[in-house]
Amino acid sequence: MVVVLFGVSLFVFAIMMIIPPGRRAAIYVTQEKITPDQMNAMIKKYGLDDPAPVQYVRWLKQILSGNFGYSVTASAPVIEGFKTYFPITLELVLYATPLIILVGIWLGTIGAVHKDKPLDHATRVFAIIGYSLPTFWLGLILLMIFYGYLGIFPPGYLSNKGKDILFSPAFKRYTYILTVDAVLNWRWNIFWDALYHLALPTINLILLNSALILRLMRSSMLEALGQDYIRTALAKGADKRTIYNIHARRNAMIPVITISGILFAGLLGGMVITETIFARDGIGLWMARAALQMDVPAIMFNVLFLGTVFVVFNLIVDVVYAYIDPRIRLA
Repeated sequence: MVVVLFGVSLFVFAIMMIIPPGRRAAIYVTQEKITPDQMNAMIKKYGLDDPAPVQYVRWLKQILSGNFGYSVTASAPVIEGFKTYFPITLELVLYATPLIILVGIWLGTIGAVHKDKPLDHATRVFAIIGYSLPTFWLGLILLMIFYGYLGIFPPGYLSNKGKDILFSPAFKRYTYILTVDAVLNWRWNIFWDALYHLALPTINLILLNSALILRLMRSSMLEALGQDYIRTALAKGADKRTIYNIHARRNAMIPVITISGILFAGLLGGMVITETIFARDGIGLWMARAALQMDVPAIMFNVLFLGTVFVVFNLIVDVVYAYIDPRIRLA
């Protein structure tokens, strides 16, 4: 992990060196406006025109000390902006990802068990449609149907009335995850309000992402069902439900775990289109604004964060492998 993270830092720094020194000086800026003379003085002060190795060591020390610079789009230091936007993304990911995985595994198992039958054809059609639909198109269709015509499931993360309570002194923020903080404050109206606003983006993510899990689960399950020990068990009259749900499905889960870990890490890094369409002020929407306004410190921090998340989740996936498949522990 340390070696990979070191490589990630080198990659991010290499990208950053392409950016002119004036833009890179924004890392050290602590105010929203700065004059050209102040910018030139800052470039000299922090040695942004020094050789690349010298700048890398200096930049790495800044990162390790927690100084990621000032974000213009967040109007605050980058780390403060992260604390504001990340919980909104994390909340959506925590609710959507388990449902994505469960729906994909369930439908993939059904398709494999009923191979070439109507249920299998139906799951494959669902997978093709879900995998092919553009994110922005599906999001807009869901908004048009549920919010435009039916008047339910509005965009945003909380109603105006809920925001008044959220930002009042009586409401204490413990985790900055709305549903969790609502429960800790015993404000069930805020809890249901937050869930109400989570519905559409969660549905959007399930329809789009479960298709990949479904296809992978179906192919892995078919391979597992073709093994000799499965055919022997079926020939001896063993309980089909036990064979399908325990023996075959467990062996088919290895590639699904890999994709699930990557999926969770990717969603955690921000869902730019989904958060923009549904007006959720998370990491994705923040990064979209940062890219439009060339907010270099915010963009570089997000790249580092996303790289770290992928490395950590690859480690978690390896550990889960050993739990699912005992042969890996014995290897």
